[in-house]
Amino acid sequence: MRNAAALNKEVHSDMVNSALVWIRRDLRCYDHAALYHALRRFQRVYCAFVFDTDILNALPTRSDRRVEFIHASVCELHGELGALAARSGAPGGGLIVRHGPAVECIVQLACSLGVQEVLTNRDYEPASIARDRCVAEALRVEGIAFSDYKDQVLLEHEEVLNQQGKPYSVFTPYKRAWLQKLDAFQLTPYPVERYARHLAPLPTKEEIPGLNEVGFTTTNLHSLPLPTGTRGACQLLEDFLPRMAGYKEARDFPGRKGVSYLSVHLRFGTVSIRHLARLAMQQAVVGCEGAQTWLSELAWRDFYFMILRHHPHVVTHCFRAEYDRVQWDEAPELWQAWCEASTGYPLVDAAMRQLLQTGYMHNRLRMVVASFLTKDLGIDWRRGEYFFAQHLNDYDLAANNGGWQWAASTGCDAQPWFRIFNPVTQSQRFDPDGKFIRRYLPELAQVPDQHIHFPAAMKPLELQACGLQLGLDYPLPVVQHASARERTLMRFHFMRSQD
Repeated sequence: MRNAAALNKEVHSDMVNSALVWIRRDLRCYDHAALYHALRRFQRVYCAFVFDTDILNALPTRSDRRVEFIHASVCELHGELGALAARSGAPGGGLIVRHGPAVECIVQLACSLGVQEVLTNRDYEPASIARDRCVAEALRVEGIAFSDYKDQVLLEHEEVLNQQGKPYSVFTPYKRAWLQKLDAFQLTPYPVERYARHLAPLPTKEEIPGLNEVGFTTTNLHSLPLPTGTRGACQLLEDFLPRMAGYKEARDFPGRKGVSYLSVHLRFGTVSIRHLARLAMQQAVVGCEGAQTWLSELAWRDFYFMILRHHPHVVTHCFRAEYDRVQWDEAPELWQAWCEASTGYPLVDAAMRQLLQTGYMHNRLRMVVASFLTKDLGIDWRRGEYFFAQHLNDYDLAANNGGWQWAASTGCDAQPWFRIFNPVTQSQRFDPDGKFIRRYLPELAQVPDQHIHFPAAMKPLELQACGLQLGLDYPLPVVQHASARERTLMRFHFMRSQD
């Protein structure tokens, strides 16, 4: 008995040499590896996106900014594919959108379209790798090929290895090797438009399901300075390019407009990593320190993807196995205070409010709040990592895991366990006039600059003068940093004594 693929190939005899591009973390139609290879190799190319219920159903809330961002970007991509087809003279174009388990949807769609191959861009998370293996096997049974391509990173897998042929576990030597490997070929964009005439017309009149049809409600996304889709990415990039030269110095100050704000667009592929790296490299080679520093951040991104690919155990365990023996505290009241932005340390609380209100947190503050949770409160880094996974618009498993393990001193290239961020001195250094703190903690608006970083040190008359009642208007500190630091040092000393 012939399988479904064979039958569909007979039914679609006029669709010889066709392919399906499965769009995932790559919501754009320019400089797109899988789309380029499909258009170059096949006469008819369909594009599809799946609102994967295996992922969506696991989310803790039906009001998720990330889903809304994806939905808006998918709608924009649908129009961009149609416009790309029209410019090239193709009779159609657009995006086929499905809602359901991705494995089932892609296999069914590939069979119904009678394609010979499904092409996609590679993902590096363990769950995604397992999903793609399932898809590849199900397609193989149907006589359909499956291929994937490097697209969301610049260098991957075994492309950057040390002299022993092993992956790096320390960033600085990795970056040196990474920069040596990063040549013009790696930064060359894929010329999608050259072959866009092969975009196939949609098989039927396709309607993209509304946000409510995929089970989600609107959020405050559109009130945030976070434009969606490739147009949004271009808007943010154009704003950042004149500021790139000052990036090295400005990036650490949350009260300044110092960073690119492109992390969400990198996460969902509405901007090309090659395009960003090429722009940075052009400035870096002529000595622009801001561009060199920004390029280093892109190297960190590749580094954490590489760590996840070669060491998937980091998803649930410490990179350095000996640190799995660290005895963390349960401390439910301290955990609640951290989650609710009521620790009594203004920079920590302002950062947490920024996250809860906007889904974004400045990178310097991610380090501060992670250090505070693990080193001041003594709580397991995995709990903080999961909290960020629920709330960050730009949540990416590789970078999130790497950052948390760095702060907790359990990961590769980690902050040494005996170096512990002081949340007050961090505040004094990186928000000296309290601009950021006052933005998210308006109850401290009248506190003088010299006390904004730690109101608990104010005298009663000083508190009265600015109308602040500690414990009522703003919480008292949940821990004393000095004693918490000593407890952390003892915690790690004990763990190391067991060796």
